[in-house]
Amino acid sequence: MPFVKIDVIKGRRSPEQLRKLGDVIQKVLIDTFNSPERDRYQIFSQHEPWEVICWDTGLGFERTDDLVSIQIFAQGRNRDQKMAMYTAFGERLEKECGLKGNDLLISVTPNTKEDWSFGYGRAQFLTGEL
Repeated sequence: MPFVKIDVIKGRRSPEQLRKLGDVIQKVLIDTFNSPERDRYQIFSQHEPWEVICWDTGLGFERTDDLVSIQIFAQGRNRDQKMAMYTAFGERLEKECGLKGNDLLISVTPNTKEDWSFGYGRAQFLTGEL
């Protein structure tokens, strides 16, 4: 059950484009992380351009205001799954959303079952509800 935070620059994409972005992200997670289709937890945040600073770290490319930052909180994924996910995001977001590789930033934060509560102040993975 990945939880995904997607950060973009405000006003650069229409609601339809943001929905498409979310749809592609979900498809990649289904294909590479074996996420269930209806296991979709995404939060979009839009920022003013001056609120987002992502400088070149020596890789030789610059970012634009089309930047998409994807933070994925997920448990139990190995290196190969993550590498496949990064590749799929790069390919599919460019093909299906027109996002250039220099404007894609992805971070995966691993966690465990005890790190989740889906509501009511209960840890459903630990209580057996999930």
